[in-house]
Amino acid sequence: MAGAGCCGCCAAFRPRYKRHVDSIFPPSPEQGLVKSKMECLIFYAMNNPDKLDSIGDYLAQRLLRDIHRRRTGYVIITMDALDQLLVSCRANNLNLFVESFLKMVQNLLESIDPQLQLRATQSFEKFANISEETPSYHRRYDFLVSKFSSMCYSDEDEEIVKKALRRAGIKGLQGVVRKTDCDTLGENIWLPTHMDKIVPALLFNIQEKNVSVQETTHPNDVPDNQPEGDKEPHELAEMCLREIVSRATYGRINNVVKPILTHLDLHNLWVPNDFAVATFRIIMYSIQTQYSITVIELLMAHLNEKSTLPPQTRTAIANVLAHVIPIAAGECIGPSVIEIINSLLEHIRASVMDGANRQNGEDSAEKLYQEALIHALGEYANHLPDYQKIDSMIFILNKVPGSNRMEENGSARPKAEIKLQQMLLRSLLKVGTKYTTVQYSAAFAQSFLVRLMRVSVARDPSVRLTVQWILHTLIDRHNNKEKFSKPTLEESTIAVFATKPGCKDVNFWKKSGNEILLSLQENCECNNNSVANYDALYTTFMLLLTEIRFDDVIVDILRVLFHIQTGVESGSMNYVNKIQVHVVVGAMMAAIAYQVPALQEHVGAVIKKRSEEAPHMLPELREHYDPRLNKGRIPDHLLFDNGVVFDVLKNSNLDEKRLNADISSMKRRMSTTNHSNSETDLNSIGVVVDSAASSPGMPRKAPEEEITFESLKKVLNESPEQRRKQEEEKRRQITEAFMTESFEALVAKLQAKQPDTLQTKLSEIFSRLPPTCPPPVSTPLSSCETVSTSLPSASYQFTYPDLFIY
Repeated sequence: MAGAGCCGCCAAFRPRYKRHVDSIFPPSPEQGLVKSKMECLIFYAMNNPDKLDSIGDYLAQRLLRDIHRRRTGYVIITMDALDQLLVSCRANNLNLFVESFLKMVQNLLESIDPQLQLRATQSFEKFANISEETPSYHRRYDFLVSKFSSMCYSDEDEEIVKKALRRAGIKGLQGVVRKTDCDTLGENIWLPTHMDKIVPALLFNIQEKNVSVQETTHPNDVPDNQPEGDKEPHELAEMCLREIVSRATYGRINNVVKPILTHLDLHNLWVPNDFAVATFRIIMYSIQTQYSITVIELLMAHLNEKSTLPPQTRTAIANVLAHVIPIAAGECIGPSVIEIINSLLEHIRASVMDGANRQNGEDSAEKLYQEALIHALGEYANHLPDYQKIDSMIFILNKVPGSNRMEENGSARPKAEIKLQQMLLRSLLKVGTKYTTVQYSAAFAQSFLVRLMRVSVARDPSVRLTVQWILHTLIDRHNNKEKFSKPTLEESTIAVFATKPGCKDVNFWKKSGNEILLSLQENCECNNNSVANYDALYTTFMLLLTEIRFDDVIVDILRVLFHIQTGVESGSMNYVNKIQVHVVVGAMMAAIAYQVPALQEHVGAVIKKRSEEAPHMLPELREHYDPRLNKGRIPDHLLFDNGVVFDVLKNSNLDEKRLNADISSMKRRMSTTNHSNSETDLNSIGVVVDSAASSPGMPRKAPEEEITFESLKKVLNESPEQRRKQEEEKRRQITEAFMTESFEALVAKLQAKQPDTLQTKLSEIFSRLPPTCPPPVSTPLSSCETVSTSLPSASYQFTYPDLFIY
């Protein structure tokens, strides 16, 4: 009693801030905080901010004493008082008070009582939402990060307590991130030492739910009308992960994604990959859009690091890429597009080569991995703009090895290279299916078309087949490829007319039509074609016929069909392929006859004779034919007659002379080893000749053409249609001359039209010299004769060949 009385007598001499603090505690903790006294304490603290530090120390002493005495009620009252002081006081020296507050939070978290841990988390959550006026330079949150992370792994026996502690741990981590992310001068929460604890703790709670790939993981689709206190730990963890990812800047993304990859590796969560897909979808939908490509790059790098893992794991990672890569595709610009595509192609190449090096060959798991990579590439390309899809196809095609022809020593290229051709072309096909062709000139760049046609005559039939599928995808603009999938004589199938092409499509055919038709001809003449190859070739012919409604296309295809028909009869093709070729030719002739009615009589007669004498030469194609069939030359009456067709075309508006144009001199252009990506278009040879006949500094004019009054009057009176026909006739004559005549004949014609051209040019050059120079030489010079001339201040010597340099 004496001690109590002494304490009462000395109370008046205690510091004022202690008296205010003592007054807020009731005689019994059940009564709760004394509100009137708490208001006095807040008023005192606001008017005496220098006392905040002392108030905090004193509250910390009382709290620690109450914890040791297990007086939980008074501990709760102390924390309530601290919360109110933090919210009410806005002083520059609040940092001093915060240090005491964080000590008290730490003391509560270190206790074994779950109730005190939960109460500490609630106070820290309120503190995290307070905006401090002055930064903290020395405050550290290492203990809080470690403690809150450990609470996320709580395994209490009681389910309610376990969920409450996990929720508290997640909210605590969320509070730490919010508090430190705004304080640029304080603790860096984005360091790997912190993220390696925070991210796995969140993932541990997210994976408690059976996550499905089909679930919507876009943040706008997640219901948020449920109070946080009623949410499950996995819901809170997902919200916290979204917030962390959304706050991450470019330099911090790596520290967030790396722990996720490590967690998936350590806990074998790639297979099955539902959880991995859901997790990365959360990341891709939450991250700032300009940084989303970084996540794809990190996944690619991780796939590179795990190249030695089993194919099932690599396939799972590739599937994750396939699911999340479209989300980032729209933000890819410039080199990043090529980098991603190149990385996927390198993985395909490495997988193919590794499978070829194994003694037992490629297993099914490795094939699934390759399919997953191709699928990822297709999903990525699907979300790119059209111009980037074209660039991607060109880039992929440049990665494809050259056509698989026999080497000079007779040995074929390795099987690994053939397999690589197939896989890369399938990748190209996957990208092509995502592209919608509008103009052929845009879809088939010259370098792309030349390279594609070169690969289209590869030795392996599967490679040739894939190239035809690529052509179908890029040529078909009206969804007709399924209708033309197999040769047929049915009128309902072949009676298809597409809209008339524009000038761009006509120009494309004039420039590149021969290139495509030559490759189709050579494909038809291959001895190792299957039924699928001929079906695909028929589809390509039909698509060209119907998509490019240009008269020259019909005649050009007729010319190629006759070349094919003649070639298989005069060549050494086996009888099965020979029959299959005739089936394709017959089906194509029937389709052309429908568009050119004048041909129906002849084509109908041949088809009728075939149905009577050789029904096997009519659709549909078969893998095997009766071995008793005649393997010799097919009778002429069962073949289509070039002469008859030529006579029919003469009476139509079609250019019948194109039918007999000799293209044998061009046939090997694509098959030589030294290819050029800029083959000259035969239809534009006239322009080349005109350009060669011109000279720098002199006006251009066509040979044998003089500008007179009569010529100008003729130009004014001529209709544009007549002028166009004359130009086409002139171009056709030049083209035919270059296709049929020898080089010596062409040179002779040029010399006949322009005699003494070289001597004339020499005279023109000398006429430009100063007047003091001697007159030009009147006699022709030999190629090695030297000409000397004297100028006022110098002497020059040049030989005859130097004139070309000049």
